Amino acid sequence: MHDPMAFTEPANWTGGFYELSVEVGDRDDDRLQRALTALWRAVAITGCYSSRDREPADQIAVPVTVASLEEFGHLHGVARPPFGGSVVFGCFSTRFEDAEDWLTLYLPLGALSVAEPRIGGFPFGPEGGARSLSWRASLDTWLAGVAGQVFRQVDFRLGLIGFEVDYVSAAELAGVLPEQRWNGYLVPAGGQLRYTPANR
Repeated sequence: MHDPMAFTEPANWTGGFYELSVEVGDRDDDRLQRALTALWRAVAITGCYSSRDREPADQIAVPVTVASLEEFGHLHGVARPPFGGSVVFGCFSTRFEDAEDWLTLYLPLGALSVAEPRIGGFPFGPEGGARSLSWRASLDTWLAGVAGQVFRQVDFRLGLIGFEVDYVSAAELAGVLPEQRWNGYLVPAGGQLRYTPANR
């Protein structure tokens, strides 16, 4: 069994990514920085690193900044999800010209599956679909808690939780969530963040 905390273990980064993606708001360096800082404080238990091709001990930590995201594309660290144990994770931003900023935290299934064997071949085969809710529920709730900590610093527009989520903006949703949900949704309402879990 491989070490899920090892940056340079190829198996850790296989299988796709489980994500928390946040529509931070209109393009704005300061808002994105505050969201990134809050996200990192909520998740990371190690420093912030620019490369997954070297172990943390073999590279110099970089600042948790928008400038670092723009320079390196992705930032990496180690998180402790609710299954027990610690796993590698990454973070990136998607910035649309004259539109919104998104910030995404991703946990690779290769590393997560060491901590939680029920993941198996998710999202494919018998481990996919509603059966996966047995382990996804705790992970989704944890990620919703992370989003809540970010929201206390930046009142973002929308949060999405799930496997390689497709961006759909708050404006596109217009407050109406799908009845069949592959993703969890985090929608601000009256100054509070409302979490609606996945049901598929």
